[in-house]
Amino acid sequence: MKPTIGTCYYPEHWDEKIWRDDAARMRDAGIDWVRIGEFAWSRIEPKEGQLDWGWLDRAVNILSDANLKIIMGTPTATPPNWVIEKYPDMIAMDQNGQPRKFGSRRHYCFSHQGYKQQCANIVTLMAERYGKHPAVQAWQTDNEYGCHETTQSFGPSARDEFRNWLAQKYQSPDALNRAWGNIFWSMEYDDFNQIDVPNLTVTEPNPSHVMDFRRFSSDQVVAFNKLQADILRRYTDMPLVHNYMGKVTGFDHFDIGADLDIASWDSYPLGFLEMIIKANEEHKAEYYQQGDPDFQAFHHDLYRNVGNGRLWVMEQQPGPVNWAHFNPAPLNGMVRLWSLEAIAHGAESVNYFRWRQAPFAQEQMHAGLLRPDHRDAQGLIEAKQVKDDIEAFGDVTQIQAPVALIFDYPSQWASEVQPQGASFDYFQLLFNCYKSLRSMGVDVDIISGNGPKLEGYKLVLLPGLFTLDDDLKHSLNTFDGLVLAGPRFNSKTKDFQIPQNLAPDLDQLDITVSRVETLRSNVDRKLENGGKAINWVEEIETSEDVIEKTADGAPILIRKNNLLYLAAWLDDEALKLTFKRILSELDIETLELPTGVRLKRTRDHTFFFNYSKNEQVLDDIVLSAAGATWIEH
Repeated sequence: MKPTIGTCYYPEHWDEKIWRDDAARMRDAGIDWVRIGEFAWSRIEPKEGQLDWGWLDRAVNILSDANLKIIMGTPTATPPNWVIEKYPDMIAMDQNGQPRKFGSRRHYCFSHQGYKQQCANIVTLMAERYGKHPAVQAWQTDNEYGCHETTQSFGPSARDEFRNWLAQKYQSPDALNRAWGNIFWSMEYDDFNQIDVPNLTVTEPNPSHVMDFRRFSSDQVVAFNKLQADILRRYTDMPLVHNYMGKVTGFDHFDIGADLDIASWDSYPLGFLEMIIKANEEHKAEYYQQGDPDFQAFHHDLYRNVGNGRLWVMEQQPGPVNWAHFNPAPLNGMVRLWSLEAIAHGAESVNYFRWRQAPFAQEQMHAGLLRPDHRDAQGLIEAKQVKDDIEAFGDVTQIQAPVALIFDYPSQWASEVQPQGASFDYFQLLFNCYKSLRSMGVDVDIISGNGPKLEGYKLVLLPGLFTLDDDLKHSLNTFDGLVLAGPRFNSKTKDFQIPQNLAPDLDQLDITVSRVETLRSNVDRKLENGGKAINWVEEIETSEDVIEKTADGAPILIRKNNLLYLAAWLDDEALKLTFKRILSELDIETLELPTGVRLKRTRDHTFFFNYSKNEQVLDDIVLSAAGATWIEH
């Protein structure tokens, strides 16, 4: 498929006199897609039942006249004030019981039935009007589910729906009491209506209670999205998409993806490095104008599989953002690099946020492709370069990577519910594996653990998987490649209890984790072959071959046949040594990549990216600072 580029446009923000000129400039820049509508509810329906379609009709027709394809967003992330006045209890409540008030966005509880009906009404009206319009070629549901920590609400609507959810799951309070272990601290219930949301307890709430609330909250997002998707399906055959975020893991994206056609996400590399990525100050200073070399690629590979092979970037950072602690300008060339990297990892379209920088409100310091004075910004210059690059390399087709990394959202929730050590983070554990492999030039697919298709992979990684279900266990037992599991693998039941058969409980592998300990950041365990165990270390009872030990002889890497178990969180050196040993056995090619350089192989090309501030050379390929290039096979 030949990739495309696009932008996010807000005609309601601008004088109608400039819309046609904007559309012409977009077309001249090579832009194919324009997203509109996702924050426009108050202009579409300023008062309940009073609909103003005229301005949006004209905007759609102007974009259509310029041969631009439209992504129509449903506006449910920004309910107008009249909706709040109608349903004052639809406001979400935070974990401290405080209302998340009107005045920004995402100010709703996913469980509120009245608000869901209001959403169904506006989505139906939009779909009826634009579902068959030839220019509306895709639909986006809502906007950035979970952003601003909005997946969970602790108000009465969520409480009441949570009780119903528990009643459906457990059928009786006695069954719930057993599953949660409520005999502990006399926490037993004899009626589902006694159960509250798990906040404001004297000390930590029961982890089983919290885990069920996390599952429930995820299910509420899935149901909210499905409500919109089902309506849209009745009026349009165009693909449905949602724009996910970077390291927003409060709901199961694979479950959302099952009801959509494309997974997209919003890529802001400099904001992510400043606000989200766990890295030392030296790393952040080195990459503060480029972003982390692996964080964007990780999400491309994750969301490509959430979308069943279809990926877009709905919002690509074009310049400084407004929401991080510090907001530098990207090095010249980085917008092009980020765009080409997304394309190399499967993005069918890269859409830049936004067309013109807004001179007002919360995001007035967020750059666009145009400056507020309508002149071209650096982002537009580089977007045009991307369009030229696409014309040069043509179609981009993905191929299966040799390594699969299984990502499981409930395992992230479990690590947050009961980290056991301040440094334990499931996401970070997986990300460390990913970036270690990428630094050696190895491509990685990130896949779901729910009924995974493992055929064709040489190596499957399962670090930190909370619970091993029967389907995944069967897949592993019939897989003929190597499996590397652990640490903290299969350590709890689905009810968040320690299983009778202690972890990892893998067929054909005689290993028992007898005890675990977590380590302070200034404490480690040196390994015989180099590197250290950090953060999390398990004491192992085993009769199997021990491949790696601590300096005092404790087993760390154990193997039988094609199964390997890793009993510790490894530092970068130890992890790289471990992977090198395994990759060599599997005849998976590794490379010594220069600092900041990454690559991605596709069917017809290999793409190269230099996140470094300096020129780098790989074989006979010269990469300028913040440069990207490709070779054809």
